[in-house]
Amino acid sequence: MSAYHLPGNPPVPLVLRRSARAKRISLRISALDGRVTLTLPSRLPAREALDFAVEKEAWIREHLARHPEVVAVGLDTQLPVEGQLRQVVAGAKRGVRLEADAIVVGGGSPARSLERYLKELARDRLAAASDHYAAQVGRSYAKLSLRDTRSRWGSCSSAGTLMYSWRLILAPTEVLSYVAAHEVAHLVEMNHSADFWAVVAQLYGDSSAARQWLRSEGGSLHRYRFDLG
Repeated sequence: MSAYHLPGNPPVPLVLRRSARAKRISLRISALDGRVTLTLPSRLPAREALDFAVEKEAWIREHLARHPEVVAVGLDTQLPVEGQLRQVVAGAKRGVRLEADAIVVGGGSPARSLERYLKELARDRLAAASDHYAAQVGRSYAKLSLRDTRSRWGSCSSAGTLMYSWRLILAPTEVLSYVAAHEVAHLVEMNHSADFWAVVAQLYGDSSAARQWLRSEGGSLHRYRFDLG
């Protein structure tokens, strides 16, 4: 996968994906974060895909205008961590430090450093929540992994593997806890039956507010890009 840009003001990041099954160039704009992806046949020159994007520039920009503005994370960015907006500020020493209303980042690549830190923090929080809920139902999970998924916030495989979106660390803590309870409940009920929701309620309580937050606000967590700085 290679990254390119559609020239203009502002430039639009493009992701080119090659597919052996593709017969022609196709264009997709993510409904979650506005990411523009061009899929092209394996042997087609990248230049033809970029020319195709230039031809579709007006359509691309019209659709992007309907999306929340993409935020290129860097110094001075207002970024939610555990649901609270904090300003990214420069630190004198390397590393990342979380404060009440700020995230202090040292070093030459603040966005990358911050992304690594948030993933580690997400793993800590999600592992703790998963362990807590798994103990309540008397089940154990095989392993826990993090991804930057756009179609789901978490999953539980039949083998007991829990997967979560690391961006849950940006959401309020009660939302992260709900997703952990939801996936751990699948260790007991691998479905979404009434019995499954009874387990969720046993673990978490009333989840309606957390589920509504994910429906209405969850997509905004994908606005934040750590690869544009």
